[in-house]
Amino acid sequence: MNLIEELQWRGMIQDIMPGTEEQLNKEMTTGYIGFDPTAESLHIGSLVPILFLVHLQKAGHKPIALVGGATGMVGDPSGKSEERNLLSEEVLRKNEQGVKRQLMQFLDFDPSQKNCAELVNNYDWFKEIKFLDFIRDVGKHITVNYMMAKDSVKKRIEGDAGMSFTEFSYQLVQGYDFFWLNQNKNCKLQMGGSDQWGNIVTGTELIRRKTGNEAFAFTCPLITKADGNKFGKTERGNIWLDGSRTSPFQFYQFWLNASDDDAEKWIRIFTFLSRDAIHMLIHEHKTDPSARVLQKTLAQEITTFVHGKKEYEKAIATTEKLFANQNAPADSLSIEDLEGMEGVIKSSFDLSRISQGIDIINFLAETKIFSSKGEARKMIQGGGVSINRRKVDSEKMEIGTSLLLHGKYLLVQKGKKNYYLVNVN
Repeated sequence: MNLIEELQWRGMIQDIMPGTEEQLNKEMTTGYIGFDPTAESLHIGSLVPILFLVHLQKAGHKPIALVGGATGMVGDPSGKSEERNLLSEEVLRKNEQGVKRQLMQFLDFDPSQKNCAELVNNYDWFKEIKFLDFIRDVGKHITVNYMMAKDSVKKRIEGDAGMSFTEFSYQLVQGYDFFWLNQNKNCKLQMGGSDQWGNIVTGTELIRRKTGNEAFAFTCPLITKADGNKFGKTERGNIWLDGSRTSPFQFYQFWLNASDDDAEKWIRIFTFLSRDAIHMLIHEHKTDPSARVLQKTLAQEITTFVHGKKEYEKAIATTEKLFANQNAPADSLSIEDLEGMEGVIKSSFDLSRISQGIDIINFLAETKIFSSKGEARKMIQGGGVSINRRKVDSEKMEIGTSLLLHGKYLLVQKGKKNYYLVNVN
């Protein structure tokens, strides 16, 4: 099975330029994907691009990860309804370093390998280009009509917010990236999300018009959730790849809580399991859905890939302590159990406030478990709050020292899956 066939059965290809499969079958091909350094960490929305590069390298081709130090200063209008804030060069440099560290976890950068991965930063070539040179050498090859026809441009111009010249020029800037890599790194392939198709095609067109060379591309579909909610978002925000932003336990729980439909789709995309292994898992899951074998395997594979086996095992241990015996009283958990829970959100609270007695609403607001008293009250009324595994059934409940586990802890559950360990001292 060649690379394109592998990606197609996994559901990872939406658009593909004619001749791409033939090019990849013909010779070792250099391909790239751009990563936007708008934060110091990538999130799970970046996992498919990362997996594209990993699959490319596994198939014997050469991957390039481009960190958009220059394009990050412009802002990509694709998929955006309004212009985003531009970051300073200092912030971008810091973010780039974080992104680079993460990418080096997943790809082989060993220079002794013929298809070793490379990291490049488009700021390195754009910083030397003068504006007049760019509009003369690049702008004259792509017409305004061509640029206006792109969906990402058309939607914004027809909308109320409009589009600045800065964002309008983005597809030319990204197109030049592909041209530069084609000329300097013999890069013939660009990959990305389906929302990038217009920008990617501009790059292939620029290469063709300026040099006559062929260039190729494919994109992946945007990942969605079966319930219509945005992929990768929770009530806490993005699911980050950085363990200090999203703990391995929280990361594991995100995948473990996937719906049956999502798990069946995602296990193809986010793991390297074979087709036969996945078909067997799907059959096993449909035979006994309550065992959640698909979700457990998905969570294991992707948590191990991103955080390593040791962090996956810690996530399993915490999961078992919190969820394996929900009916057991919380005081059955030892101090070691409580303090060893990796990924449970930990906070502290003043013992004097507990000694005096404090009502549950104020306690939940002051510990920042809820952003407001109103939110806490609403969740309690809906039966969504537990203290030490006992559901709170009254918003007048008082938190006192008699509730402290081992004289110092309170275990708070918010909703079905969010746990907080409050250290009272």
